[in-house]
Amino acid sequence: MFISDFDFALPEHLIAQVPLEHRENSRMLHVDRSAKTFADEQFSNLARFLNPDDVLVLNNTKVFPARLLGQSETGAAVEIFLIRELGDMLWETLAKPGRRLKEGKRIDFDPRLSATVNEKRDDGKIVVRFEAEGDLDEIISDIGRTPLPPYIKREGSGTDSDRGRYQTVFAKNRGAIAAPTAGLHFTPEILADLRSLGIQIVEITLHVGYGTFEPVRAEDLTQHAVMPEFYEIGAAAADTLNTARAAGRRVVAVGTTTTRALESAVSKTGNFTEIKTAAELTITPGYRFRAVDALLTNFHLPKSSLLILVSTFGGHELIMKAYRHAVESEYRFYSYGDCMLIT
Repeated sequence: MFISDFDFALPEHLIAQVPLEHRENSRMLHVDRSAKTFADEQFSNLARFLNPDDVLVLNNTKVFPARLLGQSETGAAVEIFLIRELGDMLWETLAKPGRRLKEGKRIDFDPRLSATVNEKRDDGKIVVRFEAEGDLDEIISDIGRTPLPPYIKREGSGTDSDRGRYQTVFAKNRGAIAAPTAGLHFTPEILADLRSLGIQIVEITLHVGYGTFEPVRAEDLTQHAVMPEFYEIGAAAADTLNTARAAGRRVVAVGTTTTRALESAVSKTGNFTEIKTAAELTITPGYRFRAVDALLTNFHLPKSSLLILVSTFGGHELIMKAYRHAVESEYRFYSYGDCMLIT
Protein backbone atom coordinates (compact mmCIF):
# COMPACT_ATOMS: atom_id res chain seq x y z
CA MET A 1 0.00 0.00 0.00
CA PHE A 2 0.96 3.65 -0.37
CA ILE A 3 0.96 6.54 2.07
CA SER A 4 -1.70 8.23 -0.05
CA ASP A 5 -4.08 5.42 1.00
CA PHE A 6 -4.02 6.89 4.53
CA ASP A 7 -5.03 10.43 3.66
CA PHE A 8 -8.28 12.05 4.71
CA ALA A 9 -9.61 15.58 5.06
CA LEU A 10 -9.05 16.84 8.61
CA PRO A 11 -10.31 20.35 9.38
CA GLU A 12 -7.74 22.20 11.45
CA HIS A 13 -10.26 23.08 14.16
CA LEU A 14 -10.60 19.38 15.05
CA ILE A 15 -6.98 19.18 16.25
CA ALA A 16 -7.48 19.65 19.99
CA GLN A 17 -5.42 22.58 21.27
CA VAL A 18 -6.23 22.22 24.96
CA PRO A 19 -7.16 19.24 27.15
CA LEU A 20 -10.63 18.75 28.54
CA GLU A 21 -11.09 19.90 32.12
CA HIS A 22 -11.69 16.31 33.20
CA ARG A 23 -9.59 13.57 31.61
CA GLU A 24 -12.33 10.94 31.63
CA ASN A 25 -14.86 13.06 29.71
CA SER A 26 -13.44 12.23 26.28
CA ARG A 27 -15.63 10.70 23.63
CA MET A 28 -14.75 7.19 22.50
CA LEU A 29 -15.53 5.58 19.16
CA HIS A 30 -15.93 1.81 19.63
CA VAL A 31 -14.85 -0.15 16.56
CA ASP A 32 -15.90 -3.81 16.39
CA ARG A 33 -13.64 -5.63 13.92
CA SER A 34 -15.77 -8.78 13.77
CA ALA A 35 -19.04 -6.97 13.05
CA LYS A 36 -17.24 -4.30 10.98
CA THR A 37 -19.21 -1.62 12.79
CA PHE A 38 -18.51 1.38 14.99
CA ALA A 39 -20.55 3.32 17.54
CA ASP A 40 -20.24 6.56 19.48
CA GLU A 41 -19.48 6.06 23.17
CA GLN A 42 -17.82 7.79 26.12
CA PHE A 43 -14.42 6.86 27.54
CA SER A 44 -15.95 6.79 31.02
CA ASN A 45 -17.88 3.70 29.86
CA LEU A 46 -14.67 1.81 28.93
CA ALA A 47 -15.36 -0.97 31.46
CA ARG A 48 -18.49 -1.99 29.53
CA PHE A 49 -16.30 -3.12 26.64
CA LEU A 50 -13.69 -5.00 28.68
CA ASN A 51 -13.92 -8.54 30.00
CA PRO A 52 -13.31 -9.23 33.69
CA ASP A 53 -10.29 -11.38 32.82
CA ASP A 54 -8.67 -8.92 30.39
CA VAL A 55 -5.14 -7.67 30.89
CA LEU A 56 -4.86 -3.92 30.30
CA VAL A 57 -1.32 -2.83 29.41
CA LEU A 58 -0.16 0.74 30.11
CA ASN A 59 2.97 2.59 29.04
CA ASN A 60 4.34 4.25 32.19
CA THR A 61 6.95 6.42 30.47
CA LYS A 62 7.28 9.95 31.82
CA VAL A 63 7.67 12.98 29.58
CA PHE A 64 10.58 15.24 30.40
CA PRO A 65 10.60 18.97 29.48
CA ALA A 66 12.61 18.62 26.28
CA ARG A 67 12.13 22.17 24.91
CA LEU A 68 14.80 24.66 25.92
CA LEU A 69 14.48 28.38 25.23
CA GLY A 70 17.71 30.36 24.95
CA GLN A 71 19.64 33.09 23.21
CA SER A 72 22.53 33.01 20.77
CA GLU A 73 25.66 35.10 21.24
CA THR A 74 24.02 37.87 19.22
CA GLY A 75 20.94 37.90 21.45
CA ALA A 76 18.65 36.15 18.96
CA ALA A 77 16.00 33.83 20.43
CA VAL A 78 16.76 30.13 19.93
CA GLU A 79 14.61 27.11 20.73
CA ILE A 80 16.18 23.66 21.12
CA PHE A 81 14.12 20.46 21.07
CA LEU A 82 16.01 17.54 22.61
CA ILE A 83 15.63 14.36 20.58
CA ARG A 84 18.22 11.85 21.72
CA GLU A 85 21.15 11.67 24.12
CA LEU A 86 24.28 10.64 22.22
CA GLY A 87 26.77 10.66 25.07
CA ASP A 88 27.95 12.57 28.10
CA MET A 89 26.52 16.13 27.68
CA LEU A 90 26.00 15.49 23.94
CA TRP A 91 22.49 15.62 22.46
CA GLU A 92 20.88 15.36 19.04
CA THR A 93 18.34 18.17 18.69
CA LEU A 94 16.09 20.18 16.45
CA ALA A 95 16.59 23.93 16.57
CA LYS A 96 14.67 27.05 15.57
CA PRO A 97 16.02 28.92 13.70
CA GLY A 98 18.38 26.11 12.75
CA ARG A 99 19.80 27.70 9.61
CA ARG A 100 21.47 30.52 11.54
CA LEU A 101 23.21 28.24 14.01
CA LYS A 102 26.73 27.62 12.79
CA GLU A 103 29.09 25.00 14.19
CA GLY A 104 30.85 26.41 17.23
CA LYS A 105 28.07 28.87 18.05
CA ARG A 106 27.13 29.21 21.72
CA ILE A 107 23.58 29.22 23.10
CA ASP A 108 22.77 30.38 26.65
CA PHE A 109 19.65 28.99 28.33
CA ASP A 110 20.19 29.88 31.97
CA PRO A 111 23.05 31.04 34.20
CA ARG A 112 23.59 27.34 34.88
CA LEU A 113 23.29 26.01 31.35
CA SER A 114 24.74 26.74 27.91
CA ALA A 115 25.48 24.70 24.80
CA THR A 116 27.77 24.81 21.78
CA VAL A 117 26.72 23.68 18.32
CA ASN A 118 28.90 20.61 17.73
CA GLU A 119 27.57 19.43 14.35
CA LYS A 120 24.97 20.33 11.73
CA ARG A 121 23.59 17.31 9.90
CA ASP A 122 22.19 17.03 6.41
CA ASP A 123 18.79 15.95 7.75
CA GLY A 124 18.40 19.25 9.60
CA LYS A 125 19.23 17.94 13.05
CA ILE A 126 21.84 19.69 15.17
CA VAL A 127 24.16 18.09 17.71
CA VAL A 128 24.96 20.26 20.73
CA ARG A 129 27.33 19.83 23.66
CA PHE A 130 26.03 21.17 26.96
CA GLU A 131 27.97 22.89 29.71
CA ALA A 132 26.17 22.78 33.04
CA GLU A 133 26.84 24.08 36.51
CA GLY A 134 25.19 21.22 38.31
CA ASP A 135 23.29 18.09 37.26
CA LEU A 136 22.16 18.42 33.62
CA ASP A 137 18.93 16.43 34.09
CA GLU A 138 17.92 18.50 37.11
CA ILE A 139 18.56 21.76 35.28
CA ILE A 140 16.58 20.60 32.24
CA SER A 141 13.72 19.54 34.52
CA ASP A 142 13.83 22.98 36.12
CA ILE A 143 14.00 25.24 33.05
CA GLY A 144 12.73 23.04 30.22
CA ARG A 145 9.26 23.24 28.76
CA THR A 146 6.72 20.62 27.75
CA PRO A 147 7.58 19.14 24.31
CA LEU A 148 4.18 19.54 22.70
CA PRO A 149 3.61 18.30 19.14
CA PRO A 150 3.94 21.00 16.45
CA TYR A 151 0.18 20.82 15.83
CA ILE A 152 -0.56 22.28 19.28
CA LYS A 153 0.04 26.02 19.30
CA ARG A 154 1.19 27.98 22.34
CA GLU A 155 1.96 31.65 22.67
CA GLY A 156 5.55 32.72 23.35
CA SER A 157 7.33 31.81 26.56
CA GLY A 158 4.53 32.23 29.08
CA THR A 159 3.50 29.78 31.78
CA ASP A 160 4.09 26.13 30.91
CA SER A 161 0.47 25.16 31.58
CA ASP A 162 0.84 21.76 29.91
CA ARG A 163 3.49 20.32 32.23
CA GLY A 164 1.03 18.49 34.47
CA ARG A 165 -1.70 17.71 31.95
CA TYR A 166 0.55 16.36 29.17
CA GLN A 167 1.41 13.43 31.42
CA THR A 168 -0.45 10.27 32.33
CA VAL A 169 -1.47 9.75 35.96
CA PHE A 170 0.65 6.58 35.99
CA ALA A 171 3.82 8.11 34.52
CA LYS A 172 6.93 6.84 36.36
CA ASN A 173 10.00 6.33 34.19
CA ARG A 174 11.47 9.56 32.79
CA GLY A 175 12.62 9.52 29.18
CA ALA A 176 9.86 10.37 26.68
CA ILE A 177 9.72 13.47 24.50
CA ALA A 178 6.03 12.86 23.81
CA ALA A 179 3.22 11.49 25.95
CA PRO A 180 1.64 8.09 25.29
CA THR A 181 -1.55 9.98 24.64
CA ALA A 182 -4.09 7.14 24.82
CA GLY A 183 -3.20 6.97 28.50
CA LEU A 184 -4.11 10.61 29.12
CA HIS A 185 -7.81 9.72 29.52
CA PHE A 186 -7.31 7.58 32.62
CA THR A 187 -7.81 8.79 36.19
CA PRO A 188 -6.84 6.99 39.41
CA GLU A 189 -10.54 6.37 40.02
CA ILE A 190 -11.09 4.69 36.65
CA LEU A 191 -8.03 2.49 37.14
CA ALA A 192 -9.28 1.51 40.60
CA ASP A 193 -12.72 0.68 39.18
CA LEU A 194 -11.18 -1.52 36.49
CA ARG A 195 -9.12 -3.39 39.09
CA SER A 196 -12.23 -3.89 41.21
CA LEU A 197 -13.86 -5.66 38.25
CA GLY A 198 -10.98 -8.16 38.12
CA ILE A 199 -9.15 -6.60 35.18
CA GLN A 200 -5.41 -6.95 35.58
CA ILE A 201 -3.35 -3.85 34.86
CA VAL A 202 0.23 -4.28 33.71
CA GLU A 203 2.77 -1.51 33.22
CA ILE A 204 5.60 -1.53 30.70
CA THR A 205 7.83 1.29 29.45
CA LEU A 206 8.48 2.65 25.99
CA HIS A 207 10.11 6.05 25.80
CA VAL A 208 8.26 7.82 23.01
CA GLY A 209 10.76 9.44 20.65
CA TYR A 210 10.87 11.89 17.78
CA GLY A 211 9.49 9.25 15.42
CA THR A 212 6.01 9.96 16.76
CA PHE A 213 6.19 13.44 15.13
CA GLU A 214 8.27 12.57 12.09
CA PRO A 215 6.33 12.50 8.80
CA VAL A 216 6.28 9.39 6.65
CA ARG A 217 8.71 10.15 3.82
CA ALA A 218 8.24 7.01 1.73
CA GLU A 219 5.34 6.74 -0.72
CA ASP A 220 5.65 2.94 -0.84
CA LEU A 221 5.09 1.71 2.73
CA THR A 222 7.42 -1.24 2.25
CA GLN A 223 10.17 1.40 2.35
CA HIS A 224 8.89 3.05 5.54
CA ALA A 225 10.67 2.68 8.90
CA VAL A 226 9.92 4.28 12.27
CA MET A 227 12.88 5.39 14.39
CA PRO A 228 13.90 2.97 17.19
CA GLU A 229 12.59 3.65 20.69
CA PHE A 230 13.85 2.21 23.98
CA TYR A 231 11.44 -0.11 25.81
CA GLU A 232 11.43 -2.35 28.85
CA ILE A 233 9.18 -5.18 30.00
CA GLY A 234 9.81 -6.48 33.49
CA ALA A 235 9.72 -10.11 34.63
CA ALA A 236 6.41 -9.73 36.50
CA ALA A 237 4.74 -8.09 33.50
CA ALA A 238 6.03 -10.84 31.19
CA ASP A 239 4.69 -13.54 33.54
CA THR A 240 1.26 -11.91 33.71
CA LEU A 241 1.08 -11.60 29.94
CA ASN A 242 2.17 -15.22 29.42
CA THR A 243 -0.40 -16.49 31.91
CA ALA A 244 -3.15 -14.49 30.22
CA ARG A 245 -2.27 -15.65 26.74
CA ALA A 246 -2.03 -19.29 27.83
CA ALA A 247 -5.55 -19.00 29.24
CA GLY A 248 -6.90 -17.36 26.08
CA ARG A 249 -7.53 -14.03 27.81
CA ARG A 250 -7.37 -10.76 25.91
CA VAL A 251 -4.42 -8.39 26.02
CA VAL A 252 -5.69 -4.82 25.65
CA ALA A 253 -3.00 -2.32 24.70
CA VAL A 254 -3.40 1.30 25.73
CA GLY A 255 -1.81 3.19 22.86
CA THR A 256 0.26 2.60 19.76
CA THR A 257 3.44 2.87 21.83
CA THR A 258 2.35 0.01 24.08
CA THR A 259 1.42 -1.95 20.97
CA ARG A 260 4.83 -1.42 19.40
CA ALA A 261 6.58 -2.58 22.57
CA LEU A 262 4.43 -5.69 23.01
CA GLU A 263 4.65 -6.71 19.37
CA SER A 264 8.43 -6.14 19.44
CA ALA A 265 8.86 -8.28 22.55
CA VAL A 266 6.62 -11.26 21.81
CA SER A 267 8.32 -14.35 20.45
CA LYS A 268 7.20 -16.33 17.42
CA THR A 269 5.56 -18.77 19.83
CA GLY A 270 3.63 -15.98 21.53
CA ASN A 271 5.67 -15.76 24.73
CA PHE A 272 7.19 -12.84 26.62
CA THR A 273 10.41 -12.62 28.60
CA GLU A 274 11.97 -9.85 30.63
CA ILE A 275 13.59 -7.48 28.13
CA LYS A 276 15.25 -4.07 27.90
CA THR A 277 16.22 -3.00 24.38
CA ALA A 278 15.26 -0.81 21.40
CA ALA A 279 12.01 -1.37 19.52
CA GLU A 280 12.83 -1.31 15.83
CA LEU A 281 9.56 -2.82 14.59
CA THR A 282 7.58 -0.84 12.01
CA ILE A 283 3.99 -2.01 11.66
CA THR A 284 2.61 -1.65 8.16
CA PRO A 285 -0.15 -3.42 6.17
CA GLY A 286 0.39 -7.18 6.08
CA TYR A 287 1.81 -7.37 9.59
CA ARG A 288 0.27 -10.16 11.72
CA PHE A 289 -0.34 -9.18 15.35
CA ARG A 290 0.76 -11.79 17.88
CA ALA A 291 0.50 -9.97 21.21
CA VAL A 292 -2.39 -7.49 21.14
CA ASP A 293 -6.08 -8.42 20.99
CA ALA A 294 -7.68 -4.99 21.51
CA LEU A 295 -6.37 -1.44 21.25
CA LEU A 296 -7.29 1.88 22.82
CA THR A 297 -5.82 4.75 20.81
CA ASN A 298 -6.30 8.43 20.09
CA PHE A 299 -7.19 9.79 16.67
CA HIS A 300 -4.11 10.41 14.56
CA LEU A 301 -3.19 12.73 11.74
CA PRO A 302 -3.55 11.87 8.04
CA LYS A 303 -0.68 9.97 6.43
CA SER A 304 1.02 9.30 9.78
CA SER A 305 2.85 6.19 10.94
CA LEU A 306 0.42 5.96 13.89
CA LEU A 307 -2.60 5.86 11.58
CA ILE A 308 -0.87 3.17 9.53
CA LEU A 309 -0.41 1.02 12.67
CA VAL A 310 -4.02 1.49 13.78
CA SER A 311 -5.33 0.77 10.29
CA THR A 312 -3.24 -2.38 10.09
CA PHE A 313 -4.73 -3.56 13.39
CA GLY A 314 -8.34 -2.64 12.69
CA GLY A 315 -8.47 -3.18 8.95
CA HIS A 316 -7.83 -0.40 6.45
CA GLU A 317 -11.34 -0.02 5.03
CA LEU A 318 -13.06 -0.12 8.43
CA ILE A 319 -10.65 2.29 10.12
CA MET A 320 -10.70 4.83 7.32
CA LYS A 321 -14.49 4.69 7.33
CA ALA A 322 -14.46 5.20 11.11
CA TYR A 323 -12.12 8.16 10.72
CA ARG A 324 -14.42 9.80 8.20
CA HIS A 325 -17.26 9.34 10.70
CA ALA A 326 -15.11 10.86 13.44
CA VAL A 327 -14.47 13.93 11.29
CA GLU A 328 -18.14 14.30 10.41
CA SER A 329 -19.07 13.90 14.09
CA GLU A 330 -16.39 16.41 15.11
CA TYR A 331 -14.36 14.20 17.38
CA ARG A 332 -11.28 15.92 18.78
CA PHE A 333 -8.02 14.71 17.20
CA TYR A 334 -4.48 14.01 18.31
CA SER A 335 -2.76 14.32 21.68
CA TYR A 336 -5.45 16.15 23.64
CA GLY A 337 -8.27 14.65 21.61
CA ASP A 338 -10.80 11.85 21.94
CA CYS A 339 -10.13 8.13 21.60
CA MET A 340 -11.02 4.98 19.74
CA LEU A 341 -11.37 1.48 21.19
CA ILE A 342 -10.80 -1.31 18.65
CA THR A 343 -11.96 -4.78 19.76
